[in-house]
Amino acid sequence: MSYEGFAHVYDQLMAHAPYDKWISFTESILAESGKTVQKVLDLGCGTGEVALRLAKKGYDVTGVDYSTDMLSIAMAKAMDQSQSVSWINQDITNLTGFTNVDLCISYCDVMNYITSKNEIEQVFRHVYDSLAADGLFLFDVHHVEYAQQKLMGHTFAEVSDELTYIWECESGDEAGEMFHYLTFFQQQANHYLRFDEVHHQLTYDHTVYRAILNDCGFTKIEFYVDFIPEKQNSLNKGERIFILAQK
Repeated sequence: MSYEGFAHVYDQLMAHAPYDKWISFTESILAESGKTVQKVLDLGCGTGEVALRLAKKGYDVTGVDYSTDMLSIAMAKAMDQSQSVSWINQDITNLTGFTNVDLCISYCDVMNYITSKNEIEQVFRHVYDSLAADGLFLFDVHHVEYAQQKLMGHTFAEVSDELTYIWECESGDEAGEMFHYLTFFQQQANHYLRFDEVHHQLTYDHTVYRAILNDCGFTKIEFYVDFIPEKQNSLNKGERIFILAQK
């Protein structure tokens, strides 16, 4: 997914995204772990909102994304905010060139765009190889029931002078699989530009992620729900599951 048109409207669509919750949740987890973290790798960094917030807090951050358009926007923000972040254009299923990373994060359901178990295992193995000894991997995914009940089969829309969109979410053949059909109308000088995108996502039950992480060598796997930094044994409800694994 290159997000060619999507990149240029992404920040408008995500204007109310809880970026500060991702940061506070991350720091709560780090405080609980008792580990000293300096080197952070942000997989699927998009336009850099999380990476830049972490950089402002003094972390040494590298943002990785497949979309050069997303990275161009992130770079411009970093310059405007006088923040030093390394931006790398890579497909995270083929992540390479990183060592001794203290913390690898991947937020805002980036992992749900990895739509096969084999590719998820590829990502996890590359992350494992990139981490320092006892390094941490923290990512989020949609809760399966939330996706099935609140996303699939629903249509969402928003209208404004600058940007209007229609978003239809349909279920796929596999449990937890969904296709997002998006139509945008973006204001130009004297007309509206229309463009369409299809986004394919798949979310698995948390036990699937646990099994793959275990197979890749990760230990101390913990689960959290909806930005609450308390370990969960029962994952019967919630919108977003956070998974923490240690090398």
